[in-house]
Amino acid sequence: MTVARYDGVVEFYSDNFNAVDGVLSTLLDMVGPVDGLVVLDLACGHGRATRELARRGADATGVDVSAGLLAKAAPQLSAGPSADLPAGRTAHTENDLPAEAGPEVRYLQGDAASQEWLGSRRFDAVVCSFALSDIDDLDGALLTVRTALKPGGVFAFSMLHPCFPGAGDVDGAWAADARYYDQGWWQARGARSGLRRRVGANHRMLSTYVNALIRHGLTIEEMREPEPEARWAADRVEAARHPVYLVMRCRG
Repeated sequence: MTVARYDGVVEFYSDNFNAVDGVLSTLLDMVGPVDGLVVLDLACGHGRATRELARRGADATGVDVSAGLLAKAAPQLSAGPSADLPAGRTAHTENDLPAEAGPEVRYLQGDAASQEWLGSRRFDAVVCSFALSDIDDLDGALLTVRTALKPGGVFAFSMLHPCFPGAGDVDGAWAADARYYDQGWWQARGARSGLRRRVGANHRMLSTYVNALIRHGLTIEEMREPEPEARWAADRVEAARHPVYLVMRCRG
C-alpha cells in the first residue's frame, strides 16, 4: 500500500484548507464554463476543487495518492468497480451533492505522476490546485496531464508563487533563509505548525515550471497573480508585499 506524505496530516489539512476561496475561484474561472464537460482534478486531496467543479456542472473525477484524504473527500460514498477503469481499481461516487450539482463525482486512488490508474479515460480539462509542488516527479505529472487531455483541452493550475520565499511566520515556496536558485525538496523549520513544516514541498524556479510545460506541449495562454485576501494581508504585511499566488491556464 502506498503511504503518502499527506496521510499523516489528514485532519489538519481537511480542517484548514476547505473553503472555496479567491484563489480556487480564480483557478476555476480561468478554466472557463465546465457545464457538461468531463474534468479531472489532479492530486485532488480531500476533494475541495472536485466538488466545486461538480457544482458548476462538470462530470468531475478526482485522483490522489493519499487514501486518507480520499476518505475525507467521500466519507459517505458508495464504492464499487467501474467498467471503464483498469482492473483492480475502484471508483468512488459522491451521492450527497445537491440536485443542481450536475453529474457524479468520482474519486480514484492513484499517483499523479503515473498513468496506471488512467486507462482510456480522457478529459476536456485538467485542474491542479496547489499540488504541483507536492509532486516529486514534475515531468511525470505533466505527462499525465498531456495524456489525460483531449486534443485542445485546458490545463489550469495554482500554486504558491515560486518566487516567494515567505516572511515572518508565513511559509512561501522556499525557505526564507535559502536562495531562490536552490531547487529541491525542503521542509520549513520553526515552532509554528504550518503545512510546510509538516509535509515539506518541492521548490522549483519559475523557469523550471515553464520549461517543463513547453517540453510536454502545454502552451501557456494566461497567467494571473491574485492578491491575497485583505484580512490575510492585514495580518501579514511583510509577506503580502511579495507575490503569494500564481495561477496559469495552458492548452494541450
